[in-house]
Amino acid sequence: MRQVYLDYSATTPVKEEVLKEMLPYFTEKFGNASSLYAPGLESKKAIDRARDQVAGLIGADPSEIIFTGCGSESDNWVLEGVADQYVKKGNHIITTVEEHHAVLHTLDYLKKKGIEVTYLPIDNEGRLNPEDLEKAITDKTILVSIMMINNEIGTLHPIKKLSTIARKHNVLFHTDAVQALGNTHIDVKEMGIDFLSMSAHKIYGPKGAGALYIRKGVRIPSFIHGGAQENGRRAGTENIPGIVGFGKAAELAKDNLGSHIAHCSELRDYLADKILKDIPYVIINGGMKDRHPGNLNVTFQYIEGESILLQLDACGICVSTGSACSSKSLKPSHVLTALGVGDELVHGTIRFTVGDFTTKDDIDYTVECLKKVVMWLRDLSPLGPEKGWN
Repeated sequence: MRQVYLDYSATTPVKEEVLKEMLPYFTEKFGNASSLYAPGLESKKAIDRARDQVAGLIGADPSEIIFTGCGSESDNWVLEGVADQYVKKGNHIITTVEEHHAVLHTLDYLKKKGIEVTYLPIDNEGRLNPEDLEKAITDKTILVSIMMINNEIGTLHPIKKLSTIARKHNVLFHTDAVQALGNTHIDVKEMGIDFLSMSAHKIYGPKGAGALYIRKGVRIPSFIHGGAQENGRRAGTENIPGIVGFGKAAELAKDNLGSHIAHCSELRDYLADKILKDIPYVIINGGMKDRHPGNLNVTFQYIEGESILLQLDACGICVSTGSACSSKSLKPSHVLTALGVGDELVHGTIRFTVGDFTTKDDIDYTVECLKKVVMWLRDLSPLGPEKGWN
């Protein structure tokens, strides 16, 4: 059966160049980077090289990059670390209603410990009003945490403008850039970012490798205690193959950023045009301007998104009903709900994300299958404009 993968925001395949770079560190180059003999020093050099590569992708100094296990760990570290480090200054954190659960659930945990949280709203295109941030800051605010690109609807936020507001009030600024990395230009210095979370598997690198950018001069306590790895900031024997793969993936993402964005944007727009032309009663969620180049979030009225997903899977097509991290939940998407989308429409939503290996032929095949699936499901549905429900 033909396979078409359209869920690149969930995870990406490891590129051949990345895998080739990683493989020796599973076998002949297996030394512990904390050891002082030659194989250990070779592993240490490999980590340092990867640190340079990841730093280069976001315009950071290599000393500001700390390797972690994933983007969620990086988010947890910042939120809990700032709450602990700056407890004498205040107990107020500002975020948005649309953040990834790695941020929202960590803040739920911190609220039980006395942290107060303000959730900024978004408009019906998923956009923030910077004035809302300005109004929300108090003398107790210690951190603003706003994602760079939303993982469900792909909205790209004006991070430089938002961080400037935070800095004006002497408040630290964190952004979850897991979806943004390799999909938009990032320069942490120019954008005024204090903390930035990253993950390798979203940029054609391996799973189990992430990183946190911590601006030089900013201090937060260690999140994992034990050995002296990562300059004493994150204990535990390093995942050297994963880190090496992350470094190579970051290097490729930097070198190919322009062509990647152009390729994905063209196919995303082609997919949007075909769906709108060939299938009635559909809604594209989120504005098409300032958006993740590969993201298309579509509501198909009168039918369930999960049914669409399963039928497309039977055709060999992989998509998501929302964030892959929460797509098995029956709760309506908190992001689409924040847009003002009603529950009956939220449950009819599919997220498509194209990537480097997607072709126009893949899109044509997907839309042909999608037309048949939607028509069949609507025939079965008791709902519809001609059935007395709008």
